Amino acid sequence: MALTDDPPLASGYADRVIAVEPGGNEYIPDDARHGKPRQLFWTWMSPNLEFATIFIGVLSVTAFGMNFWQATLGLAVGVGLGAAAHFVLSGRGPAHGVPQMVLGRLAFGYRGNALPAAFMSIMCGVGWFATNSVSGAWALSTLTGMPKLTALILIVVAQTGFAVFGHNLVHAFERFVFPILAVVFVVVTIAIFSKAELGGGAPSSGVGGIGGFLLTVGTAFGYAGGWNPYAADYSRYLPKTVSRVATGGYAAAGLFVSCLWLSTLGAASATIVGAAQGSPTDVFTANLPDVLAKLTLLAIALGAVAANALNVYSGAMAFVTIGIELPVRTQRAVVSICFGAIGFLVAWWALPDAAASYEAFLLIVAYWIGPWLGVMFVDQYLRRGRKIDDLLYNRAFTNWPGVAAFLFGLVLSVLLFSHQAKFTGYLVRRVPELGDITFFVGFLVSATAYFLLAQRRTTPA
Repeated sequence: MALTDDPPLASGYADRVIAVEPGGNEYIPDDARHGKPRQLFWTWMSPNLEFATIFIGVLSVTAFGMNFWQATLGLAVGVGLGAAAHFVLSGRGPAHGVPQMVLGRLAFGYRGNALPAAFMSIMCGVGWFATNSVSGAWALSTLTGMPKLTALILIVVAQTGFAVFGHNLVHAFERFVFPILAVVFVVVTIAIFSKAELGGGAPSSGVGGIGGFLLTVGTAFGYAGGWNPYAADYSRYLPKTVSRVATGGYAAAGLFVSCLWLSTLGAASATIVGAAQGSPTDVFTANLPDVLAKLTLLAIALGAVAANALNVYSGAMAFVTIGIELPVRTQRAVVSICFGAIGFLVAWWALPDAAASYEAFLLIVAYWIGPWLGVMFVDQYLRRGRKIDDLLYNRAFTNWPGVAAFLFGLVLSVLLFSHQAKFTGYLVRRVPELGDITFFVGFLVSATAYFLLAQRRTTPA
């Protein structure tokens, strides 16, 4: 059992669904473990059956200048890399019984881990929350005719409520909406592909070339890999005896299938010539028959709630992991409410034109996750065969080489390879054909730096 300052509150929670999950980021004891690895398939399918996933594919054609087949290849590479990382990270949940950001303390130390935990809290718990809330509000507003602000409030209240109750209700909701979302989007896929011009050329207005392809890979990884810091949060309640391969496999499969499916659907929809105006959800559903369009809008709203239930839950978990102590047994639930309120304000601000910043947001997510994964994977390799649970809640444990390697890879990769409207990396300015390979470089630089700095510190005798 991991060493904690507090008793394992989850013992009284176990498999209860309509109950607020107590505590924050504590170790899950054996008597509270339950479930099977296969539940992770729909847990990671449902939150990606939403419009934000579709819009990645739309960007790959309209903004990055890819034809359908080029876009599909780039999307497959980016999503595949994110799913591969998810396989490794999810598989560790049952063995250690702690959230993903608590496992991050091994690579960064108790205090140093506050840096990536803060990145996740802000960019995922608030940034992703706002992004998905906007698309859900657009869809609900078009479907019902209610004002966008009213639709946004309803969406935010629903998804924050699931996150407040916690782990078991989140899993139950993802399982409930999975068949609804899957059936609707299967029919939508058939309708869109029947109209799409899959053999058409790439649009001349986009980036095009290898640069556009790498931007496609980067945004796809930014979306799929954006879930990586959540991975063990949803596998930590599984019994220790479950297969690590099965655990990682179901999680990775759900992530890969859903992300590639809907992003490819988005790429196909972008090849259809039309004159529809309005929000991105309006433009997308304009290609569908009226009844199917209404069902799709409902599915988009449900998908936004499914995605943000995870975003708020894990964002709050990461915030608690920073080390800020709250004197309540339901500290994660309280933080979830706060994140819901902050996310609502950000979404309200972005409601008029959130699509304009979506591309940049996806790339920025990938910027920090690349170096984070590099340090995490090397640390896991160096600690193989070593007992680690005694370090996870040890406030005196430090690992500054992890923090240094993370920052070095992040800063260097952004300065040289970032491809943003407000800042273009120094090397990309000279060779614009590179596109944006910041996350690749960040991963490799941080992994190499950490291996060199920490080999003696972490390798078992």
